[in-house]
Amino acid sequence: MYYILRASSPDADHRYLYLYINYFGKFCMKFMFPRQEDFTSYFSKEDDLIYCNDAAGLLEELSFPGDSSEWRLFIDASKISLKAVLLHNGNKYPSVPVAHATNMKENYANLEVLLEKIQYSQYLWNICADLKVVAILTGLQGGYTKFCCFLCEWDSRAREKHYKQKSWPLRKSLTPGLKNVSQKPLVPSEKIFLPPLHIKLGLMKNFVKAMNKDGAGFQYLKTKFPRISDAKLKEGIFVGPQIRELMKDEAFESKLSKTEKRAWVAFVKVCHNFLGNTKVDNYRQIIRELLSGYKSLGCNMSLKIHFLDSHLDFFPENLGAVSDEHGERFHQDIMQIEKRYNGKWSAAMLADFCWSLPRETPMETMKRKKTTK
Repeated sequence: MYYILRASSPDADHRYLYLYINYFGKFCMKFMFPRQEDFTSYFSKEDDLIYCNDAAGLLEELSFPGDSSEWRLFIDASKISLKAVLLHNGNKYPSVPVAHATNMKENYANLEVLLEKIQYSQYLWNICADLKVVAILTGLQGGYTKFCCFLCEWDSRAREKHYKQKSWPLRKSLTPGLKNVSQKPLVPSEKIFLPPLHIKLGLMKNFVKAMNKDGAGFQYLKTKFPRISDAKLKEGIFVGPQIRELMKDEAFESKLSKTEKRAWVAFVKVCHNFLGNTKVDNYRQIIRELLSGYKSLGCNMSLKIHFLDSHLDFFPENLGAVSDEHGERFHQDIMQIEKRYNGKWSAAMLADFCWSLPRETPMETMKRKKTTK
């Protein structure tokens, strides 16, 4: 038992294998081989980047669907690492990691290398990421720029036209040197899925920033979320679970002014009836109510609000099925593996994670059975 516990550490795997073979003989050699052996060959390492060298083969090994149109590529960075993961459209299968990198930031050069290593041009998955990554992938300049939309020539600084002008000239091409395009696009614009979760977080941020800071509604937020610093609260920085908790809180709505309540009710409707798994027939009317409420509240039009105002047809039919939220959850899923390897990250780490994935069983059928007494 002592050696079995020691073998749970990656540093002890080969030592434990050596002792086990010497004690019991060659017959047990294959039985005690590292568990991730079947998946290690699908991953390679170059400098700080671990990447999948055969995504189709990996999916086949996992007994997952291999059609590229059934998967979307999520790219995001945490405090520890930059990650790329395949998410199933419809979320019936677990997330499959295809790249993991330390000491790599979200910039054009690094994402270009990442896409090249995972052979993106061969698979052409749809991309799901936050708008910062989307801007990099489409070649746009970072920061607060005049033309920050990859779909049209929306002028982010012409505030007198915001909430009034709905149609803007579409971008015919993304040409470096024109309209804040600095690099050649790495992916086609039509391969981008707009991120519902980040749009929701952005709408919440705009709402809170426009609230009366001396009003009862804002003061209630300070009481309800005492662990959020005043600086973050004033900037409206919330996470998904906090927003969901606030949506269920009837006391918060009662503390809002008439104008704030109108905008808040519209925001909740959009989250429930458009940005999730449900897309109601009158979603355009609901979004018009949101835009009207935000305008009355004095919210500045951000890029995320602009997408709702001018590019509704670019959103997929079911945003919940292609949401970026499942990609954000992947950070939590792989955290235990990262801790286990304790900074000694290699191809074996991602192979180990893939070994732990449930195979041949869609996620929707993996429900806990009720026990009867």
